[in-house]
Amino acid sequence: MKGPPIDQKELAAAERTWPPPQGEWTYEDWLKLPDDGYRCEVIDGVLYMSPPPTTRHQRVSIRIVGRLLEFLRAQPAGETLYAPVGVRLPNQPIPFEPDIVFVRAERLGIIGEEYIEGTPDLVMEIMSPSNWLYDRREKLQVYQEAGVPEYWIVDPRAMTIEVYFLEQGTYLLAGQYRTGEVAPSRMLAGFEVPVDAVFAH
Repeated sequence: MKGPPIDQKELAAAERTWPPPQGEWTYEDWLKLPDDGYRCEVIDGVLYMSPPPTTRHQRVSIRIVGRLLEFLRAQPAGETLYAPVGVRLPNQPIPFEPDIVFVRAERLGIIGEEYIEGTPDLVMEIMSPSNWLYDRREKLQVYQEAGVPEYWIVDPRAMTIEVYFLEQGTYLLAGQYRTGEVAPSRMLAGFEVPVDAVFAH
């Protein structure tokens, strides 16, 4: 007695090897990755992995988030979240994990139970020796294409903060701020970060 006909697509999927080759990563593949502290992000099917953040990275993140929270207590303009938090950008079905994100009050509906489902208004990435090129190249391009209005690159080694803003679909550098200077946000009016305070030992 013959059974039901074999679905060739289902058979191919069942026989598919794991991990998949670069360029073919899916959301289901990403879910299979171990929770070992590594940051695993996928851009257009390509997997990028970064080791757990250093203690210096964490200190810088805490200082910036602290200033954001203090600012938002005085001016409740929205909500800030920080890693680990998933952000599912348009045309990128696998969530990203930015270091720090901000969403304006009128757009808080994009913050779901699992992920932020949409484009944040401000994203900050803190560079590490292992991911500096990724943050400057691949992630900048993805945030630009997703329409993130403002992107900060925080570099603990160079002790600089770069602020980019979106102008007609392209990021322009508003400024690179060094020790003794203050990095201001263009999108979140009134918010600024003294560079010395962020990188103090």
